Amino acid sequence: MTATLQAGIREDLRGSRLRKIRNQGGVPAVVYGKAIESSPITVEEVALIKTLRENGRNGVIKLDVSGKQTEVMVTDIQVDPIKNFIVHVDFYAVDMKKELDANVPVQLIGEPVGVQNGGVLQQSLYEISVRALPNELPESIEIDVSGLEINDSMQVKDLMVGANYQINNDPEESVLSILTPTEEPDEPEAAGAGEEGEDGDVEVIGESEADSTEEEKKEE
Repeated sequence: MTATLQAGIREDLRGSRLRKIRNQGGVPAVVYGKAIESSPITVEEVALIKTLRENGRNGVIKLDVSGKQTEVMVTDIQVDPIKNFIVHVDFYAVDMKKELDANVPVQLIGEPVGVQNGGVLQQSLYEISVRALPNELPESIEIDVSGLEINDSMQVKDLMVGANYQINNDPEESVLSILTPTEEPDEPEAAGAGEEGEDGDVEVIGESEADSTEEEKKEE
């Protein structure tokens, strides 16, 4: 069942007004899409966090803006790195009949036999890009690693692919390997290095972020 999140329209975009919204437990946001005009809105932070926990980072949300409902997905969340509160959110109005791309986290299941025997697990891929209809996007890609021995490895082509989505990554891309005890694992690349947004961000095919979002963030 699609979760519903209440939102209100923002008409005053001044920085002082945005600070007041946050001080009152709200989150400034914007909703945009191909078929709708970009609109500044506000949502309650507690309700937003609860919705994301229950619905998943890539889940479809029914955004209720003053009585008008639109099916959306979160495309960007800006978080204050020091105080750890949500600064701003972007919602994209999705077409439920059109596929889109999303980064889905990799979830390892079990402990490899090779690790139990002294090997070292090196994971080189923490997210996988998939393409599917909005309601068919998986919350994560689960990989059972319990049977892997020392010197075993997995590539994208070794993963089980769901019937309702396809994987966009290069089939030869390494996912993980079990190193011998004498090998030193490579330093993993920082998650999201060189990319904007957060883990699990949805990349809508052929779409760019609303201009109003960028202007508003500069204002803040």
